[in-house]
Amino acid sequence: MSQLPEPSDLSALAASVYTLSAGRIGASAAALLGLAGAVVAWRVLTRPAGRLGRIGAGPALGAGLLAMALGGLVAATADGGVGTGNGLGGAYVALVVGALATVLAGVALVRTRRGSDATR
Repeated sequence: MSQLPEPSDLSALAASVYTLSAGRIGASAAALLGLAGAVVAWRVLTRPAGRLGRIGAGPALGAGLLAMALGGLVAATADGGVGTGNGLGGAYVALVVGALATVLAGVALVRTRRGSDATR
C-alpha cells in the first residue's frame, strides 16, 4: 500500500508564485501578443472604414497566429502540468486568445477587402 507524500515533499513539486521560468515568460508574452491582436482586430471591426481598417487587420492576424504558435510551443515543451511553473496554463490562455484574435482579424480582413472592392 502506498503512502501519501508529506506536505514538505509536495512543495518541491510546485514552483513558487514569484519564479519566472522560460515557459512562464513565453506563455505570458504569447498571451499578451494575442490580446493585442484581438484588441486591434476588434477595433477594426467596430470602427467605420478608415485608416485603421486598411492597415490593422493584417498585423492583428499575424499577432494572433504568432500567439498561437508560441503558445503551442510552450504547451508542447512543458514538462509538468498546470501549476508546476512551466507556463502550461498561460500557454492554454495564449492558444485561446490567439485563436480569438485570428478569427476576429480574419473577419476584419474580409470586411475591409470587400469594402475596398465595392469602391472600385
